[in-house]
Amino acid sequence: MRHAGSADLPLLNGHVPKWLAERMSKLGGAITEAILLEFGKKAFIRRMSDPAWFQSLGCVLGMDWHSSGITTSVMGALKAAINPRAKELGIYVCGGRGKHSRKTPEELLRVGDKTGLDGDSLVRSSRLVAKVDSTAIQDGFQIYLHSFIVSDEGDWSVVQQGMNGDSGYARRYHWSSTDLKSYIDDPHQFIYGKNQGDILNLTDKNAKEARGSILSLSKEHPVKMIEEIRKIRLPAHHDVRQKDVDLKRLGAILAISNELPIDQFEELLLVKGLGPRTLQSLALVSEVIYGTTSRFKDPARFSFAHGGKDGHPFPVPTQVYDESISVLKTAVEKAKIGNTDKLRALNSLTNASQRMEKDFNPSGNLDDLIEKERKDSWKYGGRTVNGFAKKPKLIQGTLF
Repeated sequence: MRHAGSADLPLLNGHVPKWLAERMSKLGGAITEAILLEFGKKAFIRRMSDPAWFQSLGCVLGMDWHSSGITTSVMGALKAAINPRAKELGIYVCGGRGKHSRKTPEELLRVGDKTGLDGDSLVRSSRLVAKVDSTAIQDGFQIYLHSFIVSDEGDWSVVQQGMNGDSGYARRYHWSSTDLKSYIDDPHQFIYGKNQGDILNLTDKNAKEARGSILSLSKEHPVKMIEEIRKIRLPAHHDVRQKDVDLKRLGAILAISNELPIDQFEELLLVKGLGPRTLQSLALVSEVIYGTTSRFKDPARFSFAHGGKDGHPFPVPTQVYDESISVLKTAVEKAKIGNTDKLRALNSLTNASQRMEKDFNPSGNLDDLIEKERKDSWKYGGRTVNGFAKKPKLIQGTLF
């Protein structure tokens, strides 16, 4: 078993407004379909087990970059986008938060009936993964969300989240079926986060004797150390700060969208009339689709695609968001009939930004960039849970 990673996230109250939830589902669905077309089902399942990639996806979709709400909102958006077309895409999303998590077994059995997969085996995997992170390991986090993503080829990943009200944090756990060996014998290379005091860890190699008397599973399955885990812990501060972002990478993205002449934009994306601000967003969306693992070490950078619903780092630019959805959906639809030019153009954004990074020396201040985005937000239909952004007032020759 590959326990691919976990992430600690500050607990924040709030909700996803309908105007954003609908866009998240459309863009999330288009990103999913692009990955399936370009790399296949295994690649999509594998990415879902990477906590840093998942966090970056949530940022691109307009969620606040570090909050626990990313997990629920992203999984809800993907389930709404994927499941109505599950037979066509070959991907099924089961479970969810609260009462929906308890429906995971029956949903997996239905998937088994539709695909010919062993539904009982999928249910067993779902239950074991939940038990490992909630019972075999008692670290102070109570599991309240369990999402099981499975392909019609039998590959699966699990995204589940626990809550610790005392610490003010949630912890997200990611699992992958890749190289399935053991659920219970050192499935984690390491786990770390804010110290919760003494914990019970029955998956530790030193707990083998105790585990043998508690869990008979250890006698039924071969055991092997898992090779890797990636863990990210996000800070408590809600705003995006300079230390949270790789400025060299972000700067290269901004340079592409602000320094090339418009005719090169058109040639790059094969879409006339597409301006620099939308290119900034598309470049980050492109990286979520085409970027390698090492590109997701600073998820906050991806919040510069479409902002955040609470205004961090800036309000969601709804007009730009809609253009991003339109460009990506058009590229995906054309790729289905053999015209891959636009998907290749999106890929070229990632390649171009990475080439530019090599010689790019960031200058300036991230706070200045955020302030500019906020002042310009009204131009792009900027919106938060509190309403639309307003045009700054001109007072004595200065914008405020």
